[in-house]
Amino acid sequence: MQLPDGLVAVVKRDCPTCVLVEPVLRGLGAAVWCQDDPGWFAGDDTSLELSWRLRVETVPTLLRVEGGAETARVVGWSRPQWEELSGVSGLGAGLPEHRPGCGSLSVDPDRVDALEARFGDGLASRRVELADREDEHEAAFARGWTDGLPVVPPTPERVLAMLRGTSRDPGEVVAVVPPDLVPCTVEKVAVNAVLAGCRPEHLPVVLAAVEAACADEFALHGLLATTYFSGPVVVVNGRITRRIGMNSGVNALGQGNRANATIGRALQLVVRNVGGGRPGEVDRATLGNPGKYTFCFAEREEGSPFAPLAADRGVPGDAVTVFAGAGVQPVVDQLSRDPGSLARTFAACLRSVAHPKLVLAFDALLVVSPEHGRVFRGAGWDRARLVAELEQLLTLPVGELVRGAGGMAEGMPAGSGADELPKFRPGGLLVAHAGGDAGLFSAVIGGWVSGTSGSAPVTREVRT
Repeated sequence: MQLPDGLVAVVKRDCPTCVLVEPVLRGLGAAVWCQDDPGWFAGDDTSLELSWRLRVETVPTLLRVEGGAETARVVGWSRPQWEELSGVSGLGAGLPEHRPGCGSLSVDPDRVDALEARFGDGLASRRVELADREDEHEAAFARGWTDGLPVVPPTPERVLAMLRGTSRDPGEVVAVVPPDLVPCTVEKVAVNAVLAGCRPEHLPVVLAAVEAACADEFALHGLLATTYFSGPVVVVNGRITRRIGMNSGVNALGQGNRANATIGRALQLVVRNVGGGRPGEVDRATLGNPGKYTFCFAEREEGSPFAPLAADRGVPGDAVTVFAGAGVQPVVDQLSRDPGSLARTFAACLRSVAHPKLVLAFDALLVVSPEHGRVFRGAGWDRARLVAELEQLLTLPVGELVRGAGGMAEGMPAGSGADELPKFRPGGLLVAHAGGDAGLFSAVIGGWVSGTSGSAPVTREVRT
């Protein structure tokens, strides 16, 4: 938009200061644009395009333009400043020396995203035009953008609002998403975060989860292609969990918390909509599990007997850990009051991951509840001590594991050359702390095929 040389002003009629200086503006012969009344002055800026392009934050704003470019600006009414900018003395006889202005309509929080979408450089994502009578929610189902539940239509305004949740460049490539190995930008993640129902403050956690899940060692392509049950489980650590209202307490692994539900869902939608990982196509799960809609929770760091999971894995502060989880197995022990007894209960339940006779093949995530956690905290057991005890208890006689033992054909092949084998590979057993204060229950989240032949947990920093 080309501005005329000379004095240019932006006003709105609903501003007392703008009304106050009307005679001054007319006497100066300024080119005046009004934001809310096209009949007040010759300039009509009810579209707010001029105000948006000039980055007007307060009205009245008086500018000097030379050669089509702004060379000076005054905000609000100030007689000395207006006289200096205009080169005219004796302005506004009878007016107060100074009067602050009002907020510009172009910075109204209810308008900024629409103005950015309309007049800004725009989003790189392709626009999908819907027919006049096409329902936007049904259109999302018809085009395959959903996980089977309704999604939030990702309008340009919503995507731009989502991008305000991070300072990262919208065009920055976050990860290359399997199975189609598509480069995924911050903007593409934001689109799917809108679809999932996230708030802008959730976006940094979603970005970290996408980075972690697309790391080579997580083996997301294999996780999708397997006929096994599993999908990404996201555990979040750090102060950000409180800032964005994540749930680490009552029903932490369940429904009802927007941040938990939508962050995990956004990751799954990125895999579906960017990477092409759709059930019945590359996703070949025989049964799957409900966690493939979303599985995300915050670790309960307050009162925990353990250091934060991410910190123990080398990433202190705000961070996510992704784990290839296959569902939740309850652990009940309402009688143990010493750590040794409770550890034996955990070991007995952990042995059944995938199959009691299969070892070294599947990882596990043990989620210890606060009531069980108090047993370990009171005895001074940290995570390393508990894991070491479990590893000892889960070092199993090969005679119990071989095929045919116990009348079960399933099991380990004979001829391993060892008398005993561990249930989990080194580093294959993770321990987190979460849940409500009441209930002597913990949980085992069994994993997928582990290590170099499958998936390894990955931890990444949340860049806020």
